[in-house]
Amino acid sequence: MTIPTKNDLRKTLRSSRKDFVFKRQNQNFSEEFTSCRALEPLLGKGAVVAGYCAMGSEADIGGLMAWVARLGASLALPWLAGRDTPMLFRAWQPGEPLEMSASGFTQPLPAAPEAAPTMILLPLVGFDRSGNRLGQGAGHYDRALERLPHALRIGIAWSVQEAAHLPADPWDVPLDAILTEREWITTPPSRI
Repeated sequence: MTIPTKNDLRKTLRSSRKDFVFKRQNQNFSEEFTSCRALEPLLGKGAVVAGYCAMGSEADIGGLMAWVARLGASLALPWLAGRDTPMLFRAWQPGEPLEMSASGFTQPLPAAPEAAPTMILLPLVGFDRSGNRLGQGAGHYDRALERLPHALRIGIAWSVQEAAHLPADPWDVPLDAILTEREWITTPPSRI
């Protein structure tokens, strides 16, 4: 039996994600992730939650970010100066201007203050229930998570992005939990 590579898995899981979203195109996805009661007790005083602006068929967490802000958390988004630079997080609030990064995702303006997230909501290509994650493959989140070891790591994905087992490299940082449109999954190595 041939073991699929990470690139093979990315291709398969991206296709599953795209098909899932296409089949449900008449549904309002902004309502799928508008709150998560499991997150509430994790949002202590001074919480800084880093999210992301969804691209393509990624799970849209705009509603979830607004809900977290209403609970009193500060918000941040990933920011890249260039493709080969470390990913930082910059403070952001709904309605503030955004720009396109060199990597093709929406990010805060360079003048936005840098933030140190206490929780990071990561977009996923794939995940398994052991907390392994498959990202886009550039390693930006891996390096950022390594620099922020105390930040809780919550993966965001559609349920169809789950794999029975994902290969993990030594530099891969595991997730504490995963949120899908169906469930909240706490992983075995979780700090939650």
